[in-house]
Amino acid sequence: MTPHLVVLDVDSTLIENEVIEMLADCAGKHAEVALITERAMHGELDFAESLRARVALLEGLSTDCYREIGEQIVVTEGVPTMIAGLHAQGSLVGVVSGGFHELLDPLADGLGLDHWRANRLHSADGRLTGAVSGPIVDPQSKADALTEWAEARGIPLDRTVAVGDGANDLRMMEIAGLSVAFDAKPVVRAEADLIMDRRDLSQLLPLLGLRG
Repeated sequence: MTPHLVVLDVDSTLIENEVIEMLADCAGKHAEVALITERAMHGELDFAESLRARVALLEGLSTDCYREIGEQIVVTEGVPTMIAGLHAQGSLVGVVSGGFHELLDPLADGLGLDHWRANRLHSADGRLTGAVSGPIVDPQSKADALTEWAEARGIPLDRTVAVGDGANDLRMMEIAGLSVAFDAKPVVRAEADLIMDRRDLSQLLPLLGLRG
């Protein structure tokens, strides 16, 4: 059987949390950041613009918060079973996030993901500067990551699966062989091939003809 490549969003998909809101909690800016996040996920704001605005509110936050936040991240139900089931069939699992490598790297490594990509927070002297370091992972970047990883492993696009919940996931969902709206915003539910409302990612396995 030809393997699949499954690419998931991270915040509110692979994990139950919105990491930028957890950072905002540490900075005392939760309400301001959450409002921008909500508008961006509904497609009301340009994602890159919204990310810069949210990160700017984090200026001065100590990088010591990374460890505290990392300990609070909750992986969505069924993720280890999903990964194990896909790997057993020779398939690959990647995530691409509008979040941040500083929090994603240890999580992805611990889960045994094959690929991951995210933004990077710029810091100096142990504090966030309020800027993003390097190119922003925007909707097109998510689509490009799925294409790049599939090509690198010789997996045709019709064997790719994109799983997301927000408007910034739509572009990668458009090019994937199968798109899954996971407990998603209305704009995503309207465009996806399948809708999953129960927050258990092991449900992906039977959809792909696999067992958990």
